[in-house]
Amino acid sequence: MSRLMIGISGVRGVVGENLTPELLVRLGQSFGTYVDSGTVVVGRDTRVSGDMVKHAVFSGLLSSGCKIIDVGICGTPTASMMVKDLKADGGIVISASHNPIEWNALKFFREDGMYLNAEQGRSLLDIYYGGDAKKVTYDKLHAVEMDNTAVERHLKKVLDLIDKRAMRRRKYHVALDCCNGAGSDLALQFLHAIGARVEVIDCNMNGDFTRNPEPTADHVKQLSKIVKSKGCDIGFAQDADADRIALVSEKGKFIGEEYSLCLAAKYILAHNPGPVVTNLSTTRMINDVAGEYDCEVIRTPVGEINVSETMLRIGSPIGGEGNGGVIDPRIHYGREALTGMALTLQLMLESNMPLSELAAEIPTYQMEKQKVTCTKRQLLPVLEALANEKADNIDVRDGVKLDFEDGWVHVRASNTEPIVRIYSEARTDKRAKELNNKYKNLVEKVVKGSGE
Repeated sequence: MSRLMIGISGVRGVVGENLTPELLVRLGQSFGTYVDSGTVVVGRDTRVSGDMVKHAVFSGLLSSGCKIIDVGICGTPTASMMVKDLKADGGIVISASHNPIEWNALKFFREDGMYLNAEQGRSLLDIYYGGDAKKVTYDKLHAVEMDNTAVERHLKKVLDLIDKRAMRRRKYHVALDCCNGAGSDLALQFLHAIGARVEVIDCNMNGDFTRNPEPTADHVKQLSKIVKSKGCDIGFAQDADADRIALVSEKGKFIGEEYSLCLAAKYILAHNPGPVVTNLSTTRMINDVAGEYDCEVIRTPVGEINVSETMLRIGSPIGGEGNGGVIDPRIHYGREALTGMALTLQLMLESNMPLSELAAEIPTYQMEKQKVTCTKRQLLPVLEALANEKADNIDVRDGVKLDFEDGWVHVRASNTEPIVRIYSEARTDKRAKELNNKYKNLVEKVVKGSGE
């Protein structure tokens, strides 16, 4: 049976196994208590379990006295920015993001449309585990309000970032793979608004995930083939809730998620230089891009809220995570696919260069990613062993990151799965694999030695 993941970043589980209506009602009640029976925006992705999850959450929120604004099916960034736009007290997005279709999840947002931070998340969990959720009488119950303006609002904000007239004259030829996810309509509306000719792959918003929702090279091979065979200028691949974007060049080559932030930063810093904020697991390419403009890179623990809060505090003009999430504060302090698409196209337009050449301007690194099953009890000895390794620099803010002159390795517990992730990067594939395998073997040895 798959494990239920309850943490400060949200709650994920497998529908029919451990993500049950009873659990969802309790979580709704707990969040309703956390926002003191305030107004809560609720949105969801296209998963077939979405209606079941939504109505259970609605029951919990309503029973705690909340007013609900249902923004329907839309991407996580679209729903979360509506929290701030509608001046709500919080938000819940029902989406398991890149997880396979049998999963679903709740993501919790505060009044500014940003995720709960660690302290706020712990306060919510205290209510949940304490069992002291608020329950109101019949005369304090509210009707659910619908708001269908979320996609329209998001689209206008992003279109205002770019030169729409020049885009229309350029008439980009774009291939788009949305995995039948929640960002399909918004992405298509955007591309049509800029006059692009679009090759559509799975943009039906019916929840039928024809590929693994995570937009990695192995999962978007069809997109690469179509870009090359149809002569497209670029290919875009979204995940199921549209907070990540991956790129395919005009040659049909998978450029990948790590380039999404780097190319967006290349455009933004040329117009508005400033510090770039990203997480510890993001490629060193971002340092090279920022260095072109004499800008600093500030790294945070993994987690969108860590990047967002740091950006807000220091006034960063661009940030995000290497998983394809771009954060432009002019739109929203949250990762999103659409802004990544828009800034990449605008960079191509102003530079008059194809994506392959823009990517080639950035020094190349090789990244290796592996994972090891690891329980919470096994995690501490793993991290202790890693912290005793020798490196040029050791960062223990989020798992353990070991920096070397010719590469790095970052080992940390996943927020969404019962695993330890092992990321490594170096200038050569050989060195990246060497680093990754060395510390994967160390992790497995410690896990095996700690037992169950």
